[in-house]
Amino acid sequence: MSDTPYPIDLDSIRGAFPPGIEAPPLLLDFAGWLNGRPWGSVGCFSLQGQFSDQAPIFDGSPLRDRFALFMRLPDGSAVGGWYGAGLDRDDPPIVGLGSEGDYELLAPSLDALLSKLTSQQFDKAWHDLLPDDEVECHTVALAEWLAGRPVAEKPAPEEASSEVPDFRGFVEKWSRDREDFWANHRMMAELGWRLAAHLPKGKNAWDKTRFEVAIVGTQYQARVLTRGPQPFEEAASIESLLRELREEMWRAQRELGLWSAMSFGLYADGRVMPNFDYNTRPTIDGEPALLAEAKADLARAPRPERWVPKWLT
Repeated sequence: MSDTPYPIDLDSIRGAFPPGIEAPPLLLDFAGWLNGRPWGSVGCFSLQGQFSDQAPIFDGSPLRDRFALFMRLPDGSAVGGWYGAGLDRDDPPIVGLGSEGDYELLAPSLDALLSKLTSQQFDKAWHDLLPDDEVECHTVALAEWLAGRPVAEKPAPEEASSEVPDFRGFVEKWSRDREDFWANHRMMAELGWRLAAHLPKGKNAWDKTRFEVAIVGTQYQARVLTRGPQPFEEAASIESLLRELREEMWRAQRELGLWSAMSFGLYADGRVMPNFDYNTRPTIDGEPALLAEAKADLARAPRPERWVPKWLT
């Protein structure tokens, strides 16, 4: 493991920041300092950007402009800036979205997060931010590098506040609200009714039947995940409903564009809980979705440049 350098993807990091906000020089400089060092020497992570769509938070797509997730942990957790209402957009607090439901404000700023890496001040839930015991530790070198950087002068806020933002409360409320939103959504109710033949046979509240959908331009495919993706009888009859949903979501948040893939779980009580993918080029009938169809979607529903996936440029 000591011969493996840190994975670093500056393009994805820059693209993960909300439109109009650039990746801070400190983060880019840290990536340069980290480049080539052995993975695990200051923590077990990769410096790679991702959107809230893929982060461990329910229905995260609408939150793209509230996060800049620049660090990934081996268990699927994500770390990055939180651009919540009323927070400093020039130097936001750094939060962790844990794969096991741990949502925590890790540091009040990026500089403070890097300082915590040097002092190894992370609890058990965030142990991947600690150095790997089997790799030579570079936290002292990181501390020396940070100490040698010029101190940027920041204007004093008009009103100083010692109140710590309640990040866990924000995520929990978001999840509850979105679950209620979809549980009471007209189209989800109709989708559950149309797919009633596929209700899970289990008795547990968490039992569900999983489906995958791809829509790119005029192309469409829906599969039920039963011993792998399988066609199902009702697929054609729900296409118009899913296309209507896609259009409705675009009208509600136009900067996201049109999603290309959707997965959802059908629960025993008929609830449908969806997840949407705006970035992946889906496979339809065994082949990647046609680029011309995807570009037609993009022309009709344009996005900020940094939110256009590479395969579509």
